[in-house]
Amino acid sequence: MLILLNTYPLLVSENMVFRSKETTMQSSVSVMVYSLSGLDKLNEENVTAAMAVVEETGLSRILVTDSTGKALYDTRETGGAVGRYILYTEIVQALMGNDAFSCAYHNGAFRSRASSPVLYQNQIIGAVYAYEYDTEQAALLEGLQENLLKLSAVIGVVVLALSLVLSMALTKKIGKLLTAIRQVREGAYSHRAEIAGHDEIAQIGEEFNSLTDRLQTTENARRRFVSDASHELKTPLAAIRLLTDSILQTDNIDPATTREFVSDIGREAERLSRITEDLLRLTRLDSSVLDAPSEVDVLPVLEQVLRMMSLVAQEKGVDLTYDAAEGCTVLSSKDELHQVIYNLVDNAVKYTPAGGAVQVSLEQEKGQVVLSVADNGAGIPEADLPRIFERFYRVDKARSRAAGGTGLGLSIVSDTVKRRGGTVEAANRPQGGAVFTVRWPAVKGGGAG
Repeated sequence: MLILLNTYPLLVSENMVFRSKETTMQSSVSVMVYSLSGLDKLNEENVTAAMAVVEETGLSRILVTDSTGKALYDTRETGGAVGRYILYTEIVQALMGNDAFSCAYHNGAFRSRASSPVLYQNQIIGAVYAYEYDTEQAALLEGLQENLLKLSAVIGVVVLALSLVLSMALTKKIGKLLTAIRQVREGAYSHRAEIAGHDEIAQIGEEFNSLTDRLQTTENARRRFVSDASHELKTPLAAIRLLTDSILQTDNIDPATTREFVSDIGREAERLSRITEDLLRLTRLDSSVLDAPSEVDVLPVLEQVLRMMSLVAQEKGVDLTYDAAEGCTVLSSKDELHQVIYNLVDNAVKYTPAGGAVQVSLEQEKGQVVLSVADNGAGIPEADLPRIFERFYRVDKARSRAAGGTGLGLSIVSDTVKRRGGTVEAANRPQGGAVFTVRWPAVKGGGAG
């Protein structure tokens, strides 16, 4: 930018001077040619007489030659060229019948040269050559160049100062951001980047803080999950160890007691197996390791689950019914749908007392497939509703363990449905009991998968 500032105005000014010189000098030469155009032949006497009537032009030198290039007139006071042959480029061009002009800026002066042929009855009888050495306009040009250099120097200093200030501010902000990144990399997820301002780096700092908030939340959830998982695994393992120690340390234990202890060990092993399977499912969901989706009709999967659960419901004395519409197709997999429906129905049957009822409905509504599982049990305390889908969260831990629950079923339902673009909600029914509602995007015109 500074180079352009120093060169462009000078080039424009220089070009303007060249054009002005060309116009002025060619005009002066034309006047002299006109004064000589009435002569049929040029010689020293008639040329000197004709040039005497030409007004002062302020040119540094004027030469008049005949058709052979011999100088007949020269205004140079010392070292004149009268009587000698002058073959300057401009004179040669003029004797060939061409107007010539050249101008150059060198060593603080404009040197301009112009020439034109002298004609008599369309015959070239000589040439007029003019030379100007101009230092005044050159001085103006040098003054302009000097002012531009001073202005460029001032601008350069200001730009450099601003660059240093901005660079320091930028470096300071980047340093804070790098420090925050290093802190978070070392595990200090609570560290935040304090970057003031509204520029792009400040915005990056805000995004970084938002990211660390999510990391902190994820880390807290991970630690809680590990703690809860360890506790859940520890409970059946402790029971198994206690029962096996009881068998090993009791002498002469009767077969009936042994069988009872072994049955208890088997139940705890089954519970341990269920927890492990649920943990593996959640790990697959967290890792986004999902089966490729396809168009699946929900109704056959629902009927399969209800056939399995009907025996469990009968044994407990729970009335299990359903009302389902056909053509409810979603993008998912049969295994995922089976897992979602089974967990919701199993959960409802477990927490519905004998003599109660569980109603399942399936329908299409406003471009969605809606699955509803409702019971008339004790319902869910309002304070627990927001956390009902958290991992290992139980409303009544003692009752949940007694029913064989792992505290992961609803979490699996929520994660599975959300990863297929759906939603799941839990609410209490006005007449008592709870209702779980799942919504998937419906596939228009889809068939069974």
